[in-house]
Amino acid sequence: MSTATRRLPLTDWTVVVPVVALLALVFSWGRDLPGFAVALVALCLGGAVLAAVHHAEVVAHRVGEPFGSLVLAVAVTVIEVALIVTLMADGGDKTASLARDTVFAAVMITCNGIVGLSLLVGALRNRVAVFNAEGSGAALATVATLAVLSLVLPTFTTSKPGPEFSTAQLTFAAVASLALYGLFIAVQTVRHRDYFLPVATGAGTGKAAGASGGGEADGGGDGDGDGEHAAPPTSRAALVSLGLLLVALIAVVGDAKAVSPTIEAGVAKAGLPNAVVGVIIALLVLAPETLAAVRAARRDRVQTSLNLAYGSAIASIGLTIPAIALATIWLSGPLLLGLGPIHMVLLALTVVVSALTIAPGRATLLQGGVHLVLLAAYLFLAVSP
Repeated sequence: MSTATRRLPLTDWTVVVPVVALLALVFSWGRDLPGFAVALVALCLGGAVLAAVHHAEVVAHRVGEPFGSLVLAVAVTVIEVALIVTLMADGGDKTASLARDTVFAAVMITCNGIVGLSLLVGALRNRVAVFNAEGSGAALATVATLAVLSLVLPTFTTSKPGPEFSTAQLTFAAVASLALYGLFIAVQTVRHRDYFLPVATGAGTGKAAGASGGGEADGGGDGDGDGEHAAPPTSRAALVSLGLLLVALIAVVGDAKAVSPTIEAGVAKAGLPNAVVGVIIALLVLAPETLAAVRAARRDRVQTSLNLAYGSAIASIGLTIPAIALATIWLSGPLLLGLGPIHMVLLALTVVVSALTIAPGRATLLQGGVHLVLLAAYLFLAVSP
């Protein structure tokens, strides 16, 4: 019986690991950890990531697409925002650019890393990865607009010196981001839900055979096709998985915060730019979406993968900027949001390449490789600007 439909025993690893990871968070919170403790917390973090992916797939199998992708993207982003605000409250001026660095890293990882891996896996399986250009194009347009409003304009505004918004400008950016995010969710889940449903492909043909029903979202099976044919889990099982998903995600972000002092010390010792901290945090936090997207692509559901990628990018900006704007009421120090020239070039190139990838509604290995090279360029320039 599929793990999506059977009742979870208390000894199941998907139940035990999130609880253990949460306990590791409780015992490590606010403490200076020795090396072996950091290694144990990091191990718990990796297990929590795998458990989060499993429970997200169970919930997705119950609620169907695109709601399943939305659950994971929003849950991770809400907790990511809490992590950013917590680190900024504790870090003072040295974390002034943490929100910008983490959000931009999330955009590059989702739009190039997750998208590139998903297209690569989908194209390797069927020669051509097929998806809905209408839904993915709308999501990409939302990502591009949010990124420019929140991360590019602060570099050019003149009300305050440096890459900062004035209070009025930050308020406008926050309201606009929240409004765009809400509008996108309404379009994705109600008005044009069919644009975000997976596209069925004929085996080996790479041609669209029509959109599949929303109730056939990825399940919790381990085989490539198990999730498509298993019966959906019961409401009780889905609620249990939703609760365990939240526990796992809290553990992921909390354990990431617990090891962040070690990460910051290692980055400083290596003489790397402080922005690398934001990149590492984004990589850790986005690990559940990455694994879930790759698993979906292996099941010929590339649209689900793109929903996860672009949905995470939209949520990362659309929820982080309003939260940071609200947090500035009590946070002291500057809030640097504007990108530098190198990052603006990479963002512009990402938007152009993504538009060319999405427009045909189908992609090959080449498009996946191009996106992964863009991610590699971003990571390399983050280390060696």
